[in-house]
Amino acid sequence: MNIVLINHYAGSPRHGMAYRPYYLAREWVRAGRRVHILAADHSHIRARQPELAGAARLDEDIDGIGYSWYRTPVYRGNGIGRVRNMAAFVTALYRDSRQIAQTYKPDVVIASSTYPMDIWPAHRIARLAKARLLFEVHDLWPLSPMELGGMSKWHPFIMLVQQAEDYAYRHADRVVSMLPKVREYMMSRGLAPEKLHFVPNGIDPAEWLAGSPELPDQVDQLLGRLRAQGNAILGYAGTHGVSNALDNVLDAAKLMQGEKVAFVLVGGGPSKDSLQQRASREKLGNIHFLDPVKKSQIPALLKCFDIAYIGWHRHPLYRFGIAPNKLMDYMMAARPVLHAVAAGNDPVREAGCGMTVEPDDPQAAVRGIRALLALSADERRAMGERGRAFVLENLTYPVLGQRFLAACT
Repeated sequence: MNIVLINHYAGSPRHGMAYRPYYLAREWVRAGRRVHILAADHSHIRARQPELAGAARLDEDIDGIGYSWYRTPVYRGNGIGRVRNMAAFVTALYRDSRQIAQTYKPDVVIASSTYPMDIWPAHRIARLAKARLLFEVHDLWPLSPMELGGMSKWHPFIMLVQQAEDYAYRHADRVVSMLPKVREYMMSRGLAPEKLHFVPNGIDPAEWLAGSPELPDQVDQLLGRLRAQGNAILGYAGTHGVSNALDNVLDAAKLMQGEKVAFVLVGGGPSKDSLQQRASREKLGNIHFLDPVKKSQIPALLKCFDIAYIGWHRHPLYRFGIAPNKLMDYMMAARPVLHAVAAGNDPVREAGCGMTVEPDDPQAAVRGIRALLALSADERRAMGERGRAFVLENLTYPVLGQRFLAACT
């Protein structure tokens, strides 16, 4: 089976996020499939961009996976620059669709992106190659920019996105969703329910079995000092953005000043400066900010947490479900999790690996922290082990890769 996977933001171990296309493709290659990924050369989430040296396209092999990087305009933020970037990528794929079909001879074409307009070139490639067409949904567009960003359904861009989404549900042979509670919504947009499959985010177990490099001295010394002072450590590792609801962590820290709990936030992002300024302004001495660590150091970092925190703001969009990568890492590290969420699904409750509290409620978060710390070390350890067992059984890429392949047939 030959597979062409279109993902605008695809990454690799060499380039950084997004990792999901790479991990799935690697499993398919290991299963004897031939995989080629088509991606844009500029992505706001990628740590390192491929170097095209002025060429319109760069073809390379990464761990047996073919990659084609298409030159696209550089952009910042979510304005017109990002729209131009999307348009350049979709246009290039449509222009090259015949050559792609003839060169890679796909049996399956997968349109996999956070926006649905790549369904148009994907459908053309699939039709030319007489291949099956899959549409993979990461986020619900245009609902996400409408409900999270407040955009009108009559905005020209939203109308274009809606047209693409409806087209995808009508024309795709299969639809794979990372979000588990989307069936009724997708049916309302024209999807035949038998087309729908669910394949969530996951982890690569080999990264955990290989061992973790030592933490940077700054991180190791701070965590050691906090521990020596008798503190339990509530930790967060990941992006500091509005959607991560870290303002609620500061609210909880403010309520718990004087208690033997240290709040450690590791990572970077657009909200980090304002969070640090607030912590300084309000003299929150129990909050500690650390720079991001390497992906390979995440297992060692998480092992230092007594409680791993993940939170969301209350929002109706989450009724369709959530699939956060960092939660999989927390569970794989066998950490008890404090999860502040109201969503269509809750892996923490499903796995029995922590405590779920209401979002945007610092008092509820404090009660959850105190309840977890009131448990014995053995009880918290058992919670963590349940999370790890759940991930190993259900959420590793060897498992998810096979589940995705089953949807391709």
